[in-house]
Amino acid sequence: MIAWSAPAKAEGSFADRFSAKDKGESGTYDFDKAHSFIGFKVKHMGLIEVPGFFRDFTGAVSFDADDVAKSSVAFKAMVTSVDTGVGARDRHLRTADFFDVEKFPEMTFKSTKVEKKGKGWLVTGDLTMRGVTKSVAIPFEISGWLPATERAGMKMGIVGETTLNRRDYGVNYGNTLPSGIAALSDEVKVVLQIEAGKAKETPKAE
Repeated sequence: MIAWSAPAKAEGSFADRFSAKDKGESGTYDFDKAHSFIGFKVKHMGLIEVPGFFRDFTGAVSFDADDVAKSSVAFKAMVTSVDTGVGARDRHLRTADFFDVEKFPEMTFKSTKVEKKGKGWLVTGDLTMRGVTKSVAIPFEISGWLPATERAGMKMGIVGETTLNRRDYGVNYGNTLPSGIAALSDEVKVVLQIEAGKAKETPKAE
């Protein structure tokens, strides 16, 4: 699961550290895999949502503080790393019934449009899974900005969620119960909770 660590000692007061909450700096922010989550939820037998996530992924946000429309978001998840907490189910998810990881080991997203929406963004982009590419829109909320320290560059937090139809990507496995309820919902919620950071800038030698 996600590893949590104690925060580094802050320089300055608590208020100073968060004074830049809504004043992000332009630049490339790489996903911090140790403190980020790319996952999904599927309704089982019409009763509850069963969650899963990917242990192995990379991604980055290219942020333009002056013009959000010039920003971009991209990520790649290795679907071989799928984890729902049940080994037998994870092995099944890797087969051709679901992700078909031998043929399609990656799921990728690359934005084509970023719009400011309220306090966050609406990111439209191409999501590719099982060799199928579809345009999807993901609303992202900016959860905060953390100013740079002596050891790390500025950090940002973003949270996003969207709903896909798995059959659009060729994932057709599942049956219908005698009651008429699907054993697995066609709709899949994709959930992203991302902490991303800029590389610490090295002062130029005089």
